[in-house]
Amino acid sequence: MTKVKICGFTNAENARDAAIAGVDAIGLVFYNKSPRNIDIQRAREIVSALPPFVNRVGLFVNANPSFIDEVLCEVPLDTLQFHGDEVAGDCTQYQMPFIKSLRVTPKTNVVQLADNFSEASALLLDSHNPNSYGGTGEVFDWMLARVNIDLPIILAGGLNSENVSDAISQVNPYAVDASSGVESAPGVKDIDKILAFIRSVHS
Repeated sequence: MTKVKICGFTNAENARDAAIAGVDAIGLVFYNKSPRNIDIQRAREIVSALPPFVNRVGLFVNANPSFIDEVLCEVPLDTLQFHGDEVAGDCTQYQMPFIKSLRVTPKTNVVQLADNFSEASALLLDSHNPNSYGGTGEVFDWMLARVNIDLPIILAGGLNSENVSDAISQVNPYAVDASSGVESAPGVKDIDKILAFIRSVHS
């Protein structure tokens, strides 16, 4: 069954409600240029509110290693997500499970990048926007995500309850990741939209 990750929570109760609704992974954004950016104190509040068996993912974009270390000392994360221009060594130095995000264009060699990041737990394939590292609500050509690689694929980019079942039927990803498609405002998740999204995924 396709897993569901929802990214960009800014409120503890909102994240807990989403987890109870059936979300498998909760994404927390540590990137100050994002409208969903949170500080360490808020991240601790969100993580402590989550029920068991929910994967807690910290998203970073070209972050200074000392900042990531500081977050890891304070926030019990399960998985790191690198959403910038990091190379493999940047991702493996924390000795933690990690997801590498790729902003996909027709020129992106996903097979080669999967080989470069062979130690990743998964590759996340997202829309390419020259001005933003994700969370844009833009869909990319899912045919570009139909690749034969050893790593699990997490499909992202403009997914919502109306298009996610079609995306799954085309790509057959390990998981799907939504952010703006299940929001009422940036960083504020709409639980009804999340429930509809999960129903579409499982259908």
